[in-house]
Amino acid sequence: MTFSIVARCARTGQLGVAVSTAVPAVGAMCPYLRPNVGAVTTQSWVNPYLALRALERLEAGDSAEAALGHVLRTDPSADLRQLGIVDRAGRGVAWTGPSCTGWAGDRRGPGYTVQGNMLVGPETLDAMAGAFEASVDAPLAQRLMAALEAGQAAGGDRRGRQSAALKVVGEEEYALLDLRVDEHPDPVAELRRVFGVARHQLAPFVAGMPTRDDPGRAPPADVTAMLLASPAERPGASLPDGDPAADSAVLARWMGTRFAPGRVTHNLAVYRDIAGEIARLRELDLAALHPAIVFDPLRGREPEEGASHG
Repeated sequence: MTFSIVARCARTGQLGVAVSTAVPAVGAMCPYLRPNVGAVTTQSWVNPYLALRALERLEAGDSAEAALGHVLRTDPSADLRQLGIVDRAGRGVAWTGPSCTGWAGDRRGPGYTVQGNMLVGPETLDAMAGAFEASVDAPLAQRLMAALEAGQAAGGDRRGRQSAALKVVGEEEYALLDLRVDEHPDPVAELRRVFGVARHQLAPFVAGMPTRDDPGRAPPADVTAMLLASPAERPGASLPDGDPAADSAVLARWMGTRFAPGRVTHNLAVYRDIAGEIARLRELDLAALHPAIVFDPLRGREPEEGASHG
């Protein structure tokens, strides 16, 4: 029913989960995270108590493998479950019960696990693992988003698409990022659009929020000024949604090419921020700062003797 990635950033210690499925509101059901403890996704026939108990075991000092073994022993229907766990040390482990709806499986790598069930095939997980490992220098949230997109592009849930979510925690008890698309015909592409807005507008606000060590912290002046502006006037503002024909025209105008109808929504979500920035730059009037530059390959050439200008 679902494909997901659970991971830890070796540089920052951040923990995150990205997940998509053909059921509404996956972000409310599957991902469970605790800062400096671990991250878990529970899927297939979801049992949230497995994730909650796994986090309790991780906080008590268990490894991901030990926590998984413990919670599976407590569940009489473990054969129906699928779990991915990464602990505070970056050790990952996954479980795919033999009764999970096929195709079902999981993959593990340095600091992450990917898992899925009711998929079109193993290529979904292979693509997710490849995308995550190929983006090792990027921030964790971006790597998770890239992995989710790769999984969707490789087939994803064989029933279709409906919801997606991305959650990342750092040092504080509250999340650095908690984004959800609860019901949408192309939820991963929509999550990418929301992620683009959040990077410009939400992330700076969260970065200035009170912390455990600085409870009186106030947001910087530039963040306050940004959030006092209307959403359309802020950095990273989304282009207005329109009909598919209009969206296709936007892509054709800014990207110089046309895409197949089935790719318009995805590509517009990916390139929406770039298109918006191009639109903003093209509207700038720089005449007062720099005179117009005219390129004319014929200017400055002397006409050949005897040549006519007719």
